[in-house]
Amino acid sequence: MQKRNLLIIILFLFTGTIGWSAERIWQNFDFDWQFRLGEQGIYKPVQLPHDWSIELDFNEEVGPESGYLPGGIGYYKKDFNVPASYKGKRVSIVFDGIYHKATIYLNGQEVDYHRYGYTSFETDLTPYLKYGGKNTLSVKVDHSEKSRWYTGSGIYRHVWMQVTNPIHVKMWGTYITTPRVSAESAIVSCVTTVANTSALTGEIEIMQRIVDAQGNLLKINGKQYAARTEVVMPENGTKDIAQSFTLSNPQLWNLEKPYLYRLETILKQKGKVIDRYTTRFGVRTIGFDKDKGFFLNGKNIKMKGACLHQDAGCLGVAVPNRSYERRLTILKEFGANAIRCSHNPPSPEFLNYCDSIGFLVVDEAFDKWKSGYYEQFFDECWQQDIRDMIVRDRNHPSIVLWSIGNELAEATRKDNVGVERATLLRDFVHKLEPTRPTMLALAPAYQDKFASVTDVVGYNYSELSYIEDKKKHPERIGLISESYPYYSGLRPYEARDYSPKNPWNYVMENDYFCGSFVWAGVDYIGESMGWPSKGWAATLFDMCMDEKPRAAYFRAMWTDKPVLKMAVVDYSIDEDPGKDHWQTPPMVHDWTFPYTDSRVLPIHTPSNCDEVVLIDPRGKKYGPRKPKDYLNNTIIWNQPYRPGKVVAIGYKDGKEVCRDSIQTSKIKAACFTLTPDKTVLQADGQDLAFIALQLFDENGVPVRINDRVVNATVEGTGKLLGIDSGEMRRAYRFNSHELPTYQGRCMLVIQAGRSKGMMSVKVCVEGLPEQTITIKVH
Repeated sequence: MQKRNLLIIILFLFTGTIGWSAERIWQNFDFDWQFRLGEQGIYKPVQLPHDWSIELDFNEEVGPESGYLPGGIGYYKKDFNVPASYKGKRVSIVFDGIYHKATIYLNGQEVDYHRYGYTSFETDLTPYLKYGGKNTLSVKVDHSEKSRWYTGSGIYRHVWMQVTNPIHVKMWGTYITTPRVSAESAIVSCVTTVANTSALTGEIEIMQRIVDAQGNLLKINGKQYAARTEVVMPENGTKDIAQSFTLSNPQLWNLEKPYLYRLETILKQKGKVIDRYTTRFGVRTIGFDKDKGFFLNGKNIKMKGACLHQDAGCLGVAVPNRSYERRLTILKEFGANAIRCSHNPPSPEFLNYCDSIGFLVVDEAFDKWKSGYYEQFFDECWQQDIRDMIVRDRNHPSIVLWSIGNELAEATRKDNVGVERATLLRDFVHKLEPTRPTMLALAPAYQDKFASVTDVVGYNYSELSYIEDKKKHPERIGLISESYPYYSGLRPYEARDYSPKNPWNYVMENDYFCGSFVWAGVDYIGESMGWPSKGWAATLFDMCMDEKPRAAYFRAMWTDKPVLKMAVVDYSIDEDPGKDHWQTPPMVHDWTFPYTDSRVLPIHTPSNCDEVVLIDPRGKKYGPRKPKDYLNNTIIWNQPYRPGKVVAIGYKDGKEVCRDSIQTSKIKAACFTLTPDKTVLQADGQDLAFIALQLFDENGVPVRINDRVVNATVEGTGKLLGIDSGEMRRAYRFNSHELPTYQGRCMLVIQAGRSKGMMSVKVCVEGLPEQTITIKVH
């Protein structure tokens, strides 16, 4: 795809999900597994998704990359019955993700092997099944070596059983595009791959019909079916069938109203329906312009992005769907509109939520190529792994870029090896899926010729480098694929030259910046700066998804709602600082300090208001001051510490629109509150409730400085998965039922069982009366 002074207009898309029908069976296969760790281990019952590493004790010898959590070799098995009626059908298992080097066995016979730990794959069981009797599916998972961050271990995503007729739509076999889109109409094109696993040819009819977001069947040109085509299927082969039709007055997929249609693909043979396959898609256009950046449906938009690893605190990488939904909903409310999946393809469910909540997504294939974790796979696997990612994900409207690598060693080479390798991958992606541009994420040290290969350049921590490159290459289209959360580099091509100017300022000052992705959006396990820290803490949100004080600047810049937040800087605050340049000054949203000498403390108030007034504990007013007159829209009020309450008030057009306050608490906590985000859960064995715990003093003021050990138990139809806090230096196992609060807070993660009833959660806090909260499961 050549770069030119035009919008690169692109189109589309979907979420490849299949529902129940009389013709195709698609059922969850997560329950009734057994697992053992190592050859000498004893099998125990487990439920998928499952991450065995998160259940283990920390081991300092394992190292900081994996958060001091070991891997190893694990074994899974599941017994299941196959009805005699399935004979003549095709039976397969779909694994959303196994980390990694997974060997699949059925009834003791090896039937499949999959190396890469982040891509989904389908295993055909048909030739090996015992019909009308018991079968045993076994999986060996080899996670013997470490990666650059915490990857987790095991069958950590969902597993599905699929049963079809011999002639069927192939798994991930629909490819939907919208070549032309206007307010009046959209051309919808679909290429469907139909497979025939029998030794007989077959005449079939393939029909497409559209269902709107409310479940209503749409008539196209007055007809129930949008397209019909008769096809002769070859024996033991596949055929791609191209069809298209016009959708009148389309509802466009956008960030505010992410409208999703469903395409129902129906196969008939001799008048009988033999398969149904449902594909969710959205109608939209995307564009990248060298002067104005990114466009969605013709509207210029800045990508307000966060880089995310896939683990989620005490859940490890075995993340139930509800956790994805909660995380993305919180980020959306915060003002983020884009996610970079760092540095691997995410789960299908994660992309489903990005589609339905409204995010722009950078789908990334790998971290490194011929170095690091992926080096052992690259030569043999890169084509298959890219194909697996794109074929599975190509219909998601949220995805706007294909990233083919991150911080590659090849980018620094003066010879042409890196350029040749990048060109090879870029061309492969273009041929496979030409409707989106390709991207590479470059570390600050890179060869200019390497940066010119892909359609879009991702600059990691290099805002000023992009500005300099733009002078030499006016046609270059770029974005900041990773940015520091607080500081920025002061000079081009030298990221580690600290400046207090927040990197987001450069995005707003230059129209051609498509956007920026903060590293990182949420705390994650691994890449620790050393014992006792278990992970990366220099982010916007902690593992409980509580917003950190440092994040307020981005909230103020990323949302149109009035924002005013207070954060007190004090270097005596005990926190995990994270890695040097990613750090921020230690901040808390609190006014409780041990000082008696009227010590001056800086109070930061990032805001998007016109004016801000501060009121000190004595009632004295300061201001009004205008945030726009200060670096990073952040007024710094240097105030002597006096116990009491400090209030900040924000004004727009002379009227109060928001306020924030911080107050001195008593030293000791007198009580605590339990606040569940849900009190009614689905009896599906998967649904979650997140219960926030907060310490308070006798006056109802939050207590930050008197942390207590929390212990929790669950009775009834559910279980406690673990307890999280904002402390990355935790000594307790991640799945422990006991954990100290951090700055007065922690969070319990509760999972529903598979039977209806009530769940009783009893919480004991050291030195305080216990409390019980009840959750309904239905």
